[in-house]
Amino acid sequence: MPHPSIRSRTGRSRTGRSRTERSRTARSRAFRSTRTATALAAAGLLLATAAACGGGTSEGGGDSAPKTLTYWASNQGTSLEHDKQVLQPELAKFEKQTGIKVQLEVVPWTDLLNRILAATTSGQGPDVLNIGNTWSASLQATGGLMPFDAKAMGEVGGAQRFMPSALASAGAQGKDPAAVPLYSLAYGLYYNKKHFADAGLQPPKTWKELVDSGKKLTKDGRYGLAVEGASIPENVHHAFIMGQQYGADFFTADGRPSFDTPQAAEAIKAYVDLLGKDKIAAAGNAEYSENQSLRDFATGKASMLLWQATTSGLTNLGMKPGDWGVVPIPLPDPVPAGGRPITSFVAGINIAVFKNTDNRAGALKFVKFMTSDDEQKILNKTYGSLPSVPSAQADPAFQTDDLKVFRSILEKSAAPLPQVPKESEFETLVGTAMKELFADAASGKQITTEDVRAKLKTAQQKMSG
Repeated sequence: MPHPSIRSRTGRSRTGRSRTERSRTARSRAFRSTRTATALAAAGLLLATAAACGGGTSEGGGDSAPKTLTYWASNQGTSLEHDKQVLQPELAKFEKQTGIKVQLEVVPWTDLLNRILAATTSGQGPDVLNIGNTWSASLQATGGLMPFDAKAMGEVGGAQRFMPSALASAGAQGKDPAAVPLYSLAYGLYYNKKHFADAGLQPPKTWKELVDSGKKLTKDGRYGLAVEGASIPENVHHAFIMGQQYGADFFTADGRPSFDTPQAAEAIKAYVDLLGKDKIAAAGNAEYSENQSLRDFATGKASMLLWQATTSGLTNLGMKPGDWGVVPIPLPDPVPAGGRPITSFVAGINIAVFKNTDNRAGALKFVKFMTSDDEQKILNKTYGSLPSVPSAQADPAFQTDDLKVFRSILEKSAAPLPQVPKESEFETLVGTAMKELFADAASGKQITTEDVRAKLKTAQQKMSG
């Protein structure tokens, strides 16, 4: 999902995600939060929530409105208005080239998944839309998105144009992709260089070092770390990353939910403990869901931040390049038995075509335009993300220290979230459980592994039911 900041996102989420300011009002009015547990667990309720705008009703799409398109864009910048300012000049460029006018709506991450699910049921949706890449298999299973078969893929330049890892997060294995990659992201640990230098600290490499550094940096009204405790996508992203480190998979090999495991409970407890037992994040962070943690880091109220690539998110909030550094998210030391050295998931935003579009040809032209080298450079430079098209990555803008770290993470220590039909329900149910745990921790309750397992058991029962 994606952060704001882009979230994969992501999703939501975020760059100003990813995962939202990136409402995601930078990345989520969260991705990247994206989505109430009951709403997603009970698809029927979801379907009742929002009517869509724009698209047609012909099965399989058509071309009855060749001069217009509707586009639902995910919130990637520091606000919905910021995204409009970024995208409108590019849409005007597309109209000048093709004669096709694009009607833009930037949708907050809090609303996006429900809006899409309602549209797939009613058959009334946009022509083109952004989706968090973690939702690809779930939305693919609804049948509401146009498959990118060999013909459609050829019309946007061919599958070989995209990073293999990004394309692998565009639908279930063995099926035609439900979308193509637009923005690529990874998670890292941002740290304030001055705060660390003043405290005589080095960037942490292990989870214990992160906690110990956070305690030394928590003083004089400043906290060692900021978290987004009420952001469902942020929560579930970290559940997955840390779950991988502890050996938790959340789904069995045949796609059945497996939330209530000792490994998952230990991983999630370690994350919630940052606010609860360790107290290196402020209790008020339990209510953060709209990139407030990004703002706290950018304004010096917190010294560290676990976030997706978000250069523009930080500079738009007043930081200067060089004020911060980025390293991979630390690992437990030692990594628990069965754990893996994973520090991110393969995050990003995909661009999809609504199956019932009445302008299939125009929609594919627009997808090709948005994934062209020129647009990949322009948009990913703005959002601080990585192009999903390798041929665009040679641009000097993507050779910064930050993006080199994120590229290395994607290549060496990132894993895709499960591409299973119920992945979006997993995000909502587990992310909401963590939101509740953060609220309990903020109220002073000591969170135990038994508490975490009870929440996970309830989430799994809702999924299975």
